[in-house]
Amino acid sequence: MNNLKDVIDQAGKKGVAVGHFNISDSVALKAIFEAAQELRVPVIIGTSEGEAKFLGRNMASAMVKRLRVDNDFPIFLNSDHTHSMDEVRDAVSAGYDAIIFDASKLPFEENIKQTKLAVEYIRSKSKDILIEGEIGFIGSSSQVLTAIPSGIAISPESLTKPEDAARFVKETGVDLLAPAVGNLHGIVMAPDANGVLRSINPRLDIKRIGELKNAVNVPLVLHGGSGIADDDFRSAIGSGISIVHINTEIRLAWKNKLEESLKKNRDEVAPYKILEPSLEGIRSVVKARLQLFNKLI
Repeated sequence: MNNLKDVIDQAGKKGVAVGHFNISDSVALKAIFEAAQELRVPVIIGTSEGEAKFLGRNMASAMVKRLRVDNDFPIFLNSDHTHSMDEVRDAVSAGYDAIIFDASKLPFEENIKQTKLAVEYIRSKSKDILIEGEIGFIGSSSQVLTAIPSGIAISPESLTKPEDAARFVKETGVDLLAPAVGNLHGIVMAPDANGVLRSINPRLDIKRIGELKNAVNVPLVLHGGSGIADDDFRSAIGSGISIVHINTEIRLAWKNKLEESLKKNRDEVAPYKILEPSLEGIRSVVKARLQLFNKLI
């Protein structure tokens, strides 16, 4: 079975993207794995610092590795938006396959400095862990929003510049790069003419993605995938995106289906029965996204 680097490289050559989906419980993990297994496509599981704290890094690592080994299936684990060296050390110790060191809130020069230190530490412990860096602040919360948060890099002048991307990759030595190309964390929702909430997330700068791909020699990662238009996904992947992150859509599916389940089955106390609709909801969302990312629809 191919390792994560080979999987990402193959995705780039095929013009498709690997789906990355966050979890904080075994329900989401089971749903994501089942969707990927049904479609026979690789998948990356992510845990943010908060998700890792709730679930446990060792627990997350053990579950993902068990699924990979027992099923001979390309499922991998990523430490999503890791902000401190303590968290980096914990992720390395737990056996994660990849780590995002996110210093994107810092000034560019400091981002390079801190990311380089993280890369050096991880390389000293393992040659197999992929390391991702990020340029451009795109927010920090996977939730439903009513407006675009202040400070988000969405204006043309604030998006990641090709020359900055090239320098960042060269000086830090990262394996993957997450740029700001009009994406943001969370889904910005507003009611349409019929009062139905719809996503009004900004459109991606596809031209900038192509310029970034030409400027660096590492795969590009699109964060904040929830709420992005399908056409933008197709164009972004065609222009050089190799991994797409989805989280808020999964959280919404989990929450909405759980609420429905509790209302419908007020006397039920068995967790696995109450949570079955949430599992189905997440699986449906993930399957649709994986089909899109892998050109299966």
